[in-house]
Amino acid sequence: MGTVYAKEPSETKDYGGFSSNPFSSNSSYEQSWSPGVSAPPPPEQPYAIDLHQRARVDKVHIDGLKRTKDDIIKAQINELFKAKDFYDVIENVQRVKSKLETLGCFNSIGVSIDTSKGPDATPEGVEVTFNVKEMKRLSGGVSTMVGNNEGSLLIQAKAPNILGRGERLQMEYSYGTKSTSNINVSAVKPFVDDWLHKVLTTSVYNSTTDVPWSGYKEKDHGLLIDLGITPGLLKHNFQYETSYRDIIPAKSASFHVREQCGPSLKSALRHICSIDKRDDKVFPSSGSLVQFTTELAGLGGDIGFMKYGFTLQSNYTPFEFISLQLGAQAGFLRGISNDMQINIADKFFLGGPMNVRGFAMRGCGPRNDGNAIGGNTFWALALHLYTPLPFRPGKNSFGELFRLHGFINGGNLGNITLQKDGDYSQNLRLFTDNVRWSTGAGIAMRIGGIARIELNLIYPLSLTRLDIFQQYQFGIGLHYL
Repeated sequence: MGTVYAKEPSETKDYGGFSSNPFSSNSSYEQSWSPGVSAPPPPEQPYAIDLHQRARVDKVHIDGLKRTKDDIIKAQINELFKAKDFYDVIENVQRVKSKLETLGCFNSIGVSIDTSKGPDATPEGVEVTFNVKEMKRLSGGVSTMVGNNEGSLLIQAKAPNILGRGERLQMEYSYGTKSTSNINVSAVKPFVDDWLHKVLTTSVYNSTTDVPWSGYKEKDHGLLIDLGITPGLLKHNFQYETSYRDIIPAKSASFHVREQCGPSLKSALRHICSIDKRDDKVFPSSGSLVQFTTELAGLGGDIGFMKYGFTLQSNYTPFEFISLQLGAQAGFLRGISNDMQINIADKFFLGGPMNVRGFAMRGCGPRNDGNAIGGNTFWALALHLYTPLPFRPGKNSFGELFRLHGFINGGNLGNITLQKDGDYSQNLRLFTDNVRWSTGAGIAMRIGGIARIELNLIYPLSLTRLDIFQQYQFGIGLHYL
C-alpha cells in the first residue's frame, strides 16, 4: 500500500481504554543553548511506517468533552478496536471522525495517533486522541442561500446538543427574491449503534411559493417526519408528510389551472434511497450518484397518487483537464382512486437553466392559455464536458471555483396511461415524438461547495411551437441535470 512518514511519538498518559479528559499527545518544548555548552541534538528525523505492519488500538482518548455524554461517543469509536494494521487504523480513524462530525455536537475535531505507553501497552499497540471543541448552547446568524434558481435571505437560530446526545432544536426563516417565504421549526434526534446511523427529524413548516409560470401561488402548512438510516454508503430516508395546501390563482391563470385551485389536504408516505460515490457535489471528476424516490399519497385527505422518481449522475475523467458527466432523470405519476385528485402542484415539469437548458422555467410540455400544466411522465438526459479556465488563472485558489462546460441536453414531458390490453405503443411516443433537444456552452461557478451558478449560451436543436426558448440563460441552484 505504501508508507506514511511521521515524527517519533511523544509520551502520553495512560487513561485506560477510553478517556474523556486526557492530555494531548501533541506536546512540544523549546530548547536553547549558548557557547561553551554542548550543542542541542539534531532535530527529529521522520521515519517510515509500513502501512501493512500489524497494529492494534489499545486506547482512545477524547479531549474537550463537557456536555456530550460518554455513551454516544463510545458508540462511534468501537470500530477503532477492530484494526489489524496501520492502514486499518488510519481508515477507521477517518470514518470515526466523519461519524463524530455528523452528530452535530462539535465545531472542530482534531486527531493524533501515538504509540501505546504504560504497563498495559502491547508491542503493536497505538493510542488515538480526538481533540474536540463543542458547539455553543445557542447559535444563529443571517446568511444567504440559493435554490430553484432563486436567491434567499436566511435567518437561523439553533440550540445544538441540548441533552448531550446530539439532540438539537433549530428554527429557519427564509425570504426569496421571487416572493417565496418559508418558516421551519425542527427537532433532530440522532440514534447511534455499531453499523447504522439513524437520525429522526420532526419539522413543522409554513411556506409560500409563487409559481408564475403556471399561474398560481401555493401556501402550505405542514408536518414532516423523517427517519434517515445510513448503513455505509447507502442512505435511506423514510418520511411521513401531511400538509394543508391552498392554491391561489393569479389573474392570468387559465380555466384549467383555476379548476385545480383551492384548499386541499395531502397525507403521504415517502421513501428515498440513494448512494453517492462522487468525489465532489458541484464539480465531480469521478464517481456516481443514484437515487430512487417512491411516494404514496392518499392515507387521508383528498389527494391520492403513486409517484416514482429516478436520478442518475455518472462522472469520468479520461484526461487530466477534461471531465465528462452523464445525467439522467425520469418520473412517473398515477392516480390510485377516482375519488382522489392529482393536483397541479404534484405533477412533473420540465425546463429551466438548471434543468433542460435553453428552455424557460417549466418551458417544456403541455400548456393551457400560456400556463404550464405539467404531466404525469417525464424523462431528461444531459451530457457535459468540463475543463478548467484557459491558461489556469488562479490555479489552486480562486480559479478552482470556475469551470468551462459544453453540453447537450434534452427530454420530454407528457401524459401516459396504463393500458389494460397491454398495448403501450401510444405511450412509447413520449420517447420519440416532440422530444426537445438543445446544445450550448458556458461557464459554471462553485458556491460554498454545495451550489453552483451557470451562465450559458444555448442553441436549439428541437422544440415545439408552444415551448418557450431562451438563448441566454443564468441559473443558480443546488440540484442540476
